[in-house]
Amino acid sequence: MTDSTPHWLPERHLGVAATLSHADELIGQVGDLLFAYQTQADGVVGLREVPTRSLSRTVVDSVAPIPRKVPLLVADALVALRAALEHALFAEVEFLEGAPLDEKAARLVEMPASDTYEKFEAWTRKQLRDRPPSLRAGSELVRRIDRLQPFHRQRDPQMHPLARLVLHTNHAKHRTPAITAVRLAAMYREDHMPRSVRDLPSRPEEPLRVGSVIAETPIGTIIPVTLFPTVGINRPGTDRWPVLMHELDEISSWVRTQAVPRLITGTEPPEPALPARYEIAVGHQDERQAISVGSSVSAADRQKQRLTAAAARTDLVDLVSRVDDSPSDQQIAAWLANLADGEVLDRMSRLKATHTHDPGVILQNVEVLEGLRDEALGFTQR
Repeated sequence: MTDSTPHWLPERHLGVAATLSHADELIGQVGDLLFAYQTQADGVVGLREVPTRSLSRTVVDSVAPIPRKVPLLVADALVALRAALEHALFAEVEFLEGAPLDEKAARLVEMPASDTYEKFEAWTRKQLRDRPPSLRAGSELVRRIDRLQPFHRQRDPQMHPLARLVLHTNHAKHRTPAITAVRLAAMYREDHMPRSVRDLPSRPEEPLRVGSVIAETPIGTIIPVTLFPTVGINRPGTDRWPVLMHELDEISSWVRTQAVPRLITGTEPPEPALPARYEIAVGHQDERQAISVGSSVSAADRQKQRLTAAAARTDLVDLVSRVDDSPSDQQIAAWLANLADGEVLDRMSRLKATHTHDPGVILQNVEVLEGLRDEALGFTQR
């Protein structure tokens, strides 16, 4: 939770906090759909073995269809994030001008996304006579806009969050909603289990299609593998398919913690930061108070915690069931289901690294597992 309302947020910009909260809610809906999709009983990806003369190929036999609502919600969330930028800019222009803009001037208020200095210079000269003075070259507001431009990212400015936001929203508005597809984030042989998924080599950013070959093994050799399918989003006009929730998280975090504060203040992002979300489904007599008790945990972070906790529940059922006098797997699973995600992750964190021969660590793990067994037994006896 945030501990106070951002003192740097003027009354004229209270609406931007609501727009950002709305975007986070939309991303949360995407996360809910993806969680149900990625944890469905039949799995996301079906495989089959195709033997050749000397090799057996593991081939994708089926890919569960992604719900149509996912790309529609993604497009809505990205459009809301762009709206937060545009609305903040418009409110600041009207404040600096000291009066509402006429229709001609209002149409010239826009947030550019220039990947070169030359393009930004061209924007500053665009229809100069009709542009409000606060948006003309050399003004303080133009200086703030300048510092947010993609061309300041010297290496690959197209990867800048603003460049990506504009790329996605232009495509969604004029062509089609976001294009999503299943891709394989990682895989490993179960006889070579890594300490962490982060230790695994990255997989190609490409959609997983029926007929794709994901592994080859000698004929007659059985090597169990663990797959980590995820949902990617296509960056329009490219062959890049980043993880969908990562893309949304990076863009939304930049808009909330960098772009909006810098547009409003012209300084380094001040503290406290805007909350990721607050209650916008009801009216508030005191909007600032409502914002002050908002949550700093983004929808993407909640989704990450939810998926991690789901995997931890599966692992803990297996680990606790191996302890003497443990209840049944079903009873352990019921106990874990009763715990909040954070409580599950806390219990998982008590276990030290399993890939160790240190007697002290092994003994400590045994003691922790016995404690977890006792918790499960206490739950089943209530």
